[in-house]
Amino acid sequence: MTRQQYILIGSVTLLFLILYFACETKPPGQQQVEQSRLLQTEATDVNLLMREAHDELPASQLSTIQAIQQELAETTTDSARVDILQQLSGRWYENGYPAIAGHYAQEIADLTGTEDAWSICGTTYAICVQRAEEDKVRQFCNQRAITAFENAISLNPNQVRHQVNLALTYTENPPPNEPMKGVLMLRELEQSFPESPIVYTTLAQLAVRTGQFDRAIQRLNQALELEPENLNAICLLAQAHAGAGNAAEAQAFEQQCRNMQNEL
Repeated sequence: MTRQQYILIGSVTLLFLILYFACETKPPGQQQVEQSRLLQTEATDVNLLMREAHDELPASQLSTIQAIQQELAETTTDSARVDILQQLSGRWYENGYPAIAGHYAQEIADLTGTEDAWSICGTTYAICVQRAEEDKVRQFCNQRAITAFENAISLNPNQVRHQVNLALTYTENPPPNEPMKGVLMLRELEQSFPESPIVYTTLAQLAVRTGQFDRAIQRLNQALELEPENLNAICLLAQAHAGAGNAAEAQAFEQQCRNMQNEL
């Protein structure tokens, strides 16, 4: 994965996308206790995931990763380590191991402490939640995605994208005792950020998934009122109108969606 592709992951809004230890809002001792508690309750361990992956990878791919890991072990400056960690994260992601890719993205976030790094970390783990076949991997990634997005929020509480991604993480894998937590969070964001198209497109996306096409169309029209050239809203409107049986509208928005995509 190239540096540009790696950065792109962080801009994706997921179906995919507040522990404040990234900010000095808690005493160091309390931060350590919370981090220890997180590790104790995780469903699996990244070292176990790596050992399993090493047994599955083709020799050529494994040797490439091991060479990068050796380079990392010999590197001491933070800036150089970040570049190598990006390579490792990208390699694991390309090979179909987003949980391990997320681990290295988390190391980058720990080193740099930026909201974008935590957002990329959370998004990578959230992709893992969507793709994981084993429940232990899904729970591992879900827990870490939540933490990463909460860290991004703590650094920039006014960036609605981080909050939307956190809410989507809860909708993708709801807590057993709060099955509507993610949806309720999005509705609260609608009240807090009424001028943000991403909130309306996200709610519309969920409505399409649950077959509430008329509601999705309403949300998407609200997004277009705020941002007439919103590509995501236009493409989703094609799906929503198709689901609602509005063939002419669906065809018109589908064509507009294709035209805008071709211009990118």
